[in-house]
Parts: sequence; C-alpha cells; structure tokens
Amino acid sequence: LILFGFALNAAVPPLHGWLADAYPEGTVTGTIFLSAFTTKTAVYALIRGFSGLEVLIWVGAVMAVYGVVFAVLENDIRRLLAYHIISQVGYMVTGIGIGTAMAINGVVAHAFAHILYKALVLMGAGTVLYTTGRSKLTELGGLARTIPFALALYMVGAFSISGVPLFSGFVSRSMTIYAAELSHMGVVVLLLNVASVGTVLHTGLKLPYFTWFGPNRSLKPAPAPLGMYLGMALAAGICIAIGVYPAPLYNLLPFAVDYQPYTAIHLIETMQLLIFAG
Repeated sequence: LILFGFALNAAVPPLHGWLADAYPEGTVTGTIFLSAFTTKTAVYALIRGFSGLEVLIWVGAVMAVYGVVFAVLENDIRRLLAYHIISQVGYMVTGIGIGTAMAINGVVAHAFAHILYKALVLMGAGTVLYTTGRSKLTELGGLARTIPFALALYMVGAFSISGVPLFSGFVSRSMTIYAAELSHMGVVVLLLNVASVGTVLHTGLKLPYFTWFGPNRSLKPAPAPLGMYLGMALAAGICIAIGVYPAPLYNLLPFAVDYQPYTAIHLIETMQLLIFAG
C-alpha cells in the first residue's frame, strides 16, 4: 500500500490522470511549484524505501515512453508539458529500480536538473499564454517576430530537456542511461533512448514550431512583463552553467561520481539520436 501511494504521487500510469488533468488547470506559477515538489517528493520517498526494487526499472521505462507518446499527440501546450513530466519521472523511477550508486546519482542529478529546465519551459509556455491568451498549438504561430526573447529562453530549456550537449539534461539524464548500460539492460537502454527521441520531437521541435513559427500569423500578443524574462533568464543561465561545468552538481550527489559525460562516444551517440529525431 505504501508503494501504491508513492506510485500515485509519482504519476505512474495508470495512476497518472490527476497530473495530466490538474497541472494544465492551475496557474503557471502553481504548475511550476507542483512540477518542482509533487512528483519529486515521490521520487525521494522511492529512493529511501524502494531503491533496487527491480519492478521499478520496467515501470519507469514504460513511463518514459508512455509520457512522450501522449505529449507528441497533445495539442494543448500545458497538457503536453504535463505528460512530459510523466516521461521524465520515468527516468528517475528506472534509476531507483536499478539501485546502483551510479543510478541513484543519476536520479538525484536528473531531479535537480528537471526542476530547473521544466520551470524554464513552463515559464516559456506561461509567457505565450499571458501574451496571447491561447494554449492550443493549432491556434498559435508567428510569435517569433513579436516575442523572440521568450523563444530564445524557451529553447535553452528545450535543449536541456532534449539532452543537447552543453545543457543540463545532457549531464544528468545520461547518468541513468549509463547506469542501465553498466547493468547490461539493453532493452531498458533502448526504451529510454526512444523516450529521448520523443522528447526532442515534442518539446524541441513540435511545440516551438507551432507556437513561434506556425501558420497563424495574425496574432498580436500583449507585451510580457520584464519579470517574466528575468525569471526565465535566471533558469536558463543555470541550465547552461550546469551543462558546461557539471562539477558543482556532481558534488551534491550522494555517492562519489565516476562519470564523464563529454566522451567522444557519448557525444556521437547523442548527436545520432538528435539527428534521427530531427
């Protein structure tokens, strides 16, 4: 029953309905705080109580793919990003199930990075919602001319989520995949990489294209307050700093870190995934 409760809190399918329905209905600020603390509380509890439980490996891998499939199909920006939270928590649940020092380090690092870059993309979505009053991708477009700074800052978050080198997701999420490789879990690695491709498709390509470059060119958005851009700029700066120099993040992890993200083979594999997704 305890595991069931934390699975509900972590939005493990089919117990995820509350997240996909609740997050898009709250304020953008409220959704950012929910993203930062609600599912991460479950992740912490699972680490403390169920680390190494094998079933979590497969539950997390399915979550990672499930979330991106529904995100790719979604038309509403906030529901798209809500489904993607399920996918990202799936990586963390998989790492908890693996339970090795590398995997737990990956879970903690990814949880920390996820709070930052998810807040950034949610703030980007909030800027669009604030300035246009719309959240349906099919009703948006042409905003690159009117709110280009929101696009630039949003893309930092999108690159981080997509695991692009020099951004935070590249140095955090890959630790969990590497832990699965060390444990010789080829199917799990494949599922997590499929989820990575899906992430690029919806957050890195679909959402920015339809929002900022789509066919609806008649929108006249209201000006966004300076505070919105300052908050996004702060989060974007941290995402880049962690990606360029991950040592401070690694120093916060519970176990000694024996991992170098910027190896030739990792860079080649990452670029292959990004090119395939594009």
